[in-house]
Order: sequence, then structure tokens, then C-alpha cells
Amino acid sequence: MIKENIAPADKYMVYNKGIITSEKIKILTNLYQPIIGYTAVSLFLTFFNDLKNKSLASEEYSHHHLMTSMQLKLDSIFDARRKLEGIGLLKTYLKKGEIDSYIYILYSPISAYEFFNHPILNVVLYNNIGQVEYEKLQAYYKMPRIFVKDYQDITSSFEEVYTSNTNTNLLFDNKDIQDDKKLNLEIKSNFDIELLISSIPKRLVSDKCFNAEIKDLILKLAYLYKIDNLSMQGLVRSSLNERGLVDKNELMTSCRNYYRFENNGRLPTLIYNKQPDYLKTPLGSDSKLAKMIYMFENTSPYDFLRKSYGNVEPTNRDKKLIENLMLEQKLNPGVVNVLIDYILKVNNKKLNKDYVETIAGQWKRLKVETVVEAMEISKKEHKKFKKTILKTEYKGQPKKVIEDSTTLPLWFDKPILKEENDLEELNAVLKDFE
Repeated sequence: MIKENIAPADKYMVYNKGIITSEKIKILTNLYQPIIGYTAVSLFLTFFNDLKNKSLASEEYSHHHLMTSMQLKLDSIFDARRKLEGIGLLKTYLKKGEIDSYIYILYSPISAYEFFNHPILNVVLYNNIGQVEYEKLQAYYKMPRIFVKDYQDITSSFEEVYTSNTNTNLLFDNKDIQDDKKLNLEIKSNFDIELLISSIPKRLVSDKCFNAEIKDLILKLAYLYKIDNLSMQGLVRSSLNERGLVDKNELMTSCRNYYRFENNGRLPTLIYNKQPDYLKTPLGSDSKLAKMIYMFENTSPYDFLRKSYGNVEPTNRDKKLIENLMLEQKLNPGVVNVLIDYILKVNNKKLNKDYVETIAGQWKRLKVETVVEAMEISKKEHKKFKKTILKTEYKGQPKKVIEDSTTLPLWFDKPILKEENDLEELNAVLKDFE
């Protein structure tokens, strides 16, 4: 990825390669927004508005225009742009110069049918909104059944209505006419698709079996369900039909069932995700605190919880609690790790559901997105909590709080980084997460 330093003066133009109707915009808000967020959808609509009167190319604008029309900083616009790119709604081109120039190309949202049958987007949507909301959306887009059994089809055919003029001999060049262009999700994976193909006997498959569409599907399923080459080989073979072609629905079902079997009936869950790259702290410090932040950002909540329990498998209750923090409260993985670390330290290694959800709700309202923000708000709120407890009267006497440094996270006060004993303890903690 090219490193960018976007400036307000940098120019951009918008081109439209899709056919974006009111129905497509409804799909954008109903199906895409729960995944990419409101800001990314707003950026897409702002670009679309720049086209004016549904033209195919906009005039030239500066990025200051985006900042004023959206009332956002460039960092937020850049983050929203990457979300649009990642989900296949936007392509970006850059020409470097004294003033950089960008081209933003809009692509259509896919149809509801394509979305609900997509091997990745379908599952991510379910994980992000939960079963109840997912089923509501399904019902909204479900076609009503039409019973025509007792009716006769009397539809006219083309030749019954129109006649063809065979004397006309015109050549048309229509390749540049607007089409409803859509982008595929780009998955960067180490999965060796050619090794998979070579491992399946040629006598079992048709020459047309592994076309571009099937290869793309296999890569997406391997990525989503974390399936290795050997396991995928068996799943592909079991999905071959009598013509030696891959039955796509059969393969998707087999991969889903395989994952459920390997994971106690669960579908892929957010607790195995890590902090998004765009929300990570830039590297530049080798301090122990910086390493702790790095660990929070590059460990999934599941792995962090397991390591915090001494490599003991977390209970289903704890895993469900962590998943709800990410699904219902929409906290980022790194933020959840900070919350876990704080709660376990101050609550005697126990994740009390009410306590956890109270803090999570506050962080959601405060829009805590990064690890550093979570660490800072933890310190701030803990000090307020301590003052409240000290002022509380209990049987005529002030309630005393005896606070040992071992009951707080190692990162809680910067001075602890200067203490040799704490340095050794922090090193030991970090070693567990390497």
C-alpha cells in the first residue's frame, strides 16, 4: 500500500462505474452500513452527490471540500475511504505532484440476493447485527411467493409483437456505454489455489471446473473459515457433481459445517479478530509501555483472554460476553483487550457481566476506538471511582480503599515502568503473548 499524506489542497475527481438507484442506496444503508459504519456510507453518498444530476464524472474538487461538506477531519475521511475500498464500493488512484491528484471510482452495491448469498459479507453482517436484526432484514428482502398453478401463461413472445428489418446493416461500438459495475472483495491470502487444484485427480473434474469464479470462491471460503489446503481438498471433492463441476452451494455449506464441527457449532465470530490496522498506534517507541500497546492491538480478544487465564480455555459464558462487547457494544478488539485486562486486575480475575457491560456501555457512548484511548479512560474513570468510594459513609465511617499496585494493570501508571521489579513482571507478561 502506498503511503499517503493527504492535504486539504489535494485535488480529486469522482467517476461513476455503477448504476446507483434509490434501491441501491437503501441496500447501502440496510446491509453495508452495519459493516462499514455511518461515516463510510456518508462518504460514498457525498462522492455520489459530487457527480451532480447523475453524470458519470464530477468536476475537480479539493479535499477541503470534503472536510467542510462532511464536517470531518482528513484522518476520518481517509479511514472511511479505506472501508469503502475494502468492501468493494470504491477504487482509488493517485498521481503524485506538487499538489497530489486523486481519482475516486464508485461501484454499485451488490443486490440483496447477492449480499445474502455472499460467502463472506453474509456472515459478517450476521455477526455485526445479531440474529434478530438479521432475520428482520431477511424478511424485508424476501420475495413473496406467487402461486400460478391455476393460471395460464399468456405472455407474448418477441416475434409475436415485433418484426425484424433484415436490410439494416449497422455496426455499433457500445463498449463505453455505462454498465452496472461491481467490484469483488479482494482477499490477500497465503492459500495456494494451484496446489489444491493439482492435488485433485484430473479424472474427477471437468476442464471447466476451476474457472475464475470457483477459484475466487475457494479463496474466500478458506479465508473466512480458516481452512488449510488439505482440508479444503476434501471439501472441494465432496462438492463435485456428476459433471465434474463444483456445486457452489454444496461447497459453501460443507465449509460452514466443517467450521462448526471444528468450533463446537459456532460460526466465525468476532472474538478472533484483531484491532483494525488503521486504528493501531504508529510504531516508533521501544518502551515497555509501547510493547504493551502493541500486544493489545495485535492479539485477538479470545487469545488475550486465554493467555490471561494461563492458557486455559475460556468458558463459553466468558466468550459469549466478549462477543457481545464487539457485537452489541461495537467495541474494537484492542479496546476489548484493555477492558479485559482492567476488569481482571481490579475484580480478582473475574469477568462480572454487569460490571463489564456497564463500563463497555460508557466507552461506547464516549466513542472509544483505540487502545490508547481505552487506557486513558480507564485511568481517569478509576480515579473518579476511588474518590467516590472514599467519600462514601459506611456505618458512620468513611469506607477505606487499600490499593495495592498489584491489583491494577501494569500500564496504569507510567512511573511503574521505571521500577525494576515491574519491568521484570511486564517482560514476563509480554513474553506470554509472543
